[in-house]
Amino acid sequence: MTTGLYPGTFDPITLGHIDIIRRAAILVDRLVIGVAINRDKGPLFDLDERVTMIEAECKTLSEETGTEIVVHPFENLLIDCARDVGAQIIVRGLRAVADFEYEFQMVGMNRALDQSIETVFLMAEARHQAIASKLVKEIARLGGDVSNFVTPPVRDALERRFAAQP
Repeated sequence: MTTGLYPGTFDPITLGHIDIIRRAAILVDRLVIGVAINRDKGPLFDLDERVTMIEAECKTLSEETGTEIVVHPFENLLIDCARDVGAQIIVRGLRAVADFEYEFQMVGMNRALDQSIETVFLMAEARHQAIASKLVKEIARLGGDVSNFVTPPVRDALERRFAAQP
């Protein structure tokens, strides 16, 4: 049984993330979505909110692909999280050259820590390459329409969050 780990902060989960999850799910028997706690990033949504959003989005994907998809929060090293969930593969999405440079460094460090865990890169589909959670939050904060970047439930959560802020 092959287990893949797709890590990120998912603050919030976007259509780009969902695209990578759907495509990764057909490559493995079990896909773990690792939700990084990462207090340094100051997430808009707390951990429980992000986990709930991801679980809701992945329910249908799991049914569509026949792959078990589970959500697993983590605050330790990525390679330790991979070991904890029994992952043989770390899945990373790439949007642009800038992503590759950062990911290249991460792969090198992770390989130095554990050579038995492989990293697989999936290119985002062209229509999703510009989507970044940071930009989606900024558009939503300024009252813009994020419907092309997130699902309706995530759009609604963003609207509620920003409506509640002064």
